Amino acid sequence: MAVPTNRKAVLLAAFIAFGGFLFGYDIGVISGCLIMPDFVARFGQQQSDGSFVLTSSRQSIITSLLSAGTFVGALAQAFTSDRYGRRGSILIWSGIFTIGTIIQTATINSIAQITVGRFVAGLGVGALSAIVPLYNGETAPKAMRGMLLVLYQLQIIIGIFLSYIIDLGTHTINGSASWRIPVGLQICWGFALLSGIFFLPESPRHLLGTGREAEAIRVVAELNSVPEDDPLVRDTVEDLQYGIRIENEGGKATWAECFSSRNLLWKRTINGMMLQFIQQLNGQNFYYYYGDTFFQSAGTQLNPYVIQTILGAVSVAGTIPALYLIDTWGRRKSLLTGALLEATCAIIAGLVGHFTLAPSGTPVSQLTPRNKAGGDALITFAVLHVFSYSIFWGPTPWVYLGESFPLRVRPKGIALGSATNWLWNFLLSFFSPRIANDIGPLILLIFCGMLVFGFVYVYLFIPETKGLSLEEVDEMYRSRIPAWKSAGWRPSEKHIHDKVEAAEVHEVREKADDGESA
Repeated sequence: MAVPTNRKAVLLAAFIAFGGFLFGYDIGVISGCLIMPDFVARFGQQQSDGSFVLTSSRQSIITSLLSAGTFVGALAQAFTSDRYGRRGSILIWSGIFTIGTIIQTATINSIAQITVGRFVAGLGVGALSAIVPLYNGETAPKAMRGMLLVLYQLQIIIGIFLSYIIDLGTHTINGSASWRIPVGLQICWGFALLSGIFFLPESPRHLLGTGREAEAIRVVAELNSVPEDDPLVRDTVEDLQYGIRIENEGGKATWAECFSSRNLLWKRTINGMMLQFIQQLNGQNFYYYYGDTFFQSAGTQLNPYVIQTILGAVSVAGTIPALYLIDTWGRRKSLLTGALLEATCAIIAGLVGHFTLAPSGTPVSQLTPRNKAGGDALITFAVLHVFSYSIFWGPTPWVYLGESFPLRVRPKGIALGSATNWLWNFLLSFFSPRIANDIGPLILLIFCGMLVFGFVYVYLFIPETKGLSLEEVDEMYRSRIPAWKSAGWRPSEKHIHDKVEAAEVHEVREKADDGESA
């Protein structure tokens, strides 16, 4: 028997996670463009003195339309993934993203065109945000599931960091090239994913679900680097076939089933959506979207592009240890620790900024030592805030979302969680500049309050899923174990997938669940 290796599966997961890079790059690049002189002159409003200003309302529209598109795309992918397969769906939405970036790059001075382009690109980004964990969950080795889902978040952060570096390098160029180059590079990223997809296999699970068993056998063998007649291939395919058969017993899964009482699916769906909601109200995206503009008011001597680059580097540095901590500390401990650290940073930065910073627009020459010290303190705690987010709240909600649902409703459960993420991303990007314009650094106190709420919610409702199979997660929810006791919980039975005994256990559970519902 050949010795299996997961190298190809890991490389495949790493490439698919490039979909996260597309999202990260896009949200990062626009923050730098918002203060480029040529960009402001083309899309800002002309003042009485002939100068142009990009008002907070226009900033909101330009940044938030991407998030509006991602919300729609996250839900729409559930239909394309089933109809055209995971691979075909990735191809479709990568193409849509590329079209959106072309529309943005070709804009002359129409704010309508650039916002439409961001909406179209957002459709692709939102769809890929749900397809990536779905595809990786169906192809990646189970033992490496947490790490490979964190890899998606790492790609997002790398995308943000690279966009900051490119903005730093092009912002001094005269004319539209200053912003067209960083925005236009997204076309290359889209084509990279489009070209690579032709070399990727379809999900074995989707192949079996559509009756293409021979292709599924070939893909499983390829992913494990063993011959097609290897016992590992046979066992894996039998496991998948059993799972598909169980899924199809109750007919086609519906959206309403995600909120049913069966196996407490409603609780899992709400938990997944709440974690995505709290993640967006952590405050980190405020720095990503509006960091350049916000730090200018802090009176720092550093170029705002340099500050953004520092934030990006800190984010990458923070996400790397998360690859290890997610499976050692676990999900709950990561979320609880992150909430405390980020809340502390947010309240300090908000109060220091409110009481020490000079009014917005004050010339640097008129800043007092107290103003400068306050600005330095605000930036320091902003960096610590982003670092803590990158370790804990950045990757963990995506990991939890990808491993909390049974196979039958997983595409829809992940779609609902992803759509919640993008809905609040849209609301945050739309309203943040308006709120910050009115209350300044005190907006950080709103994020602090949300983090305190997040700590309480995680402690009361989010169970530990580290090291559990999907079947064991089912058992834990059915056992109604309190979240704060879940870390010490152990399954009471052996879970298998391809034996007659497993079918009998499933049948008994189904009857018991039906009896409880009645």
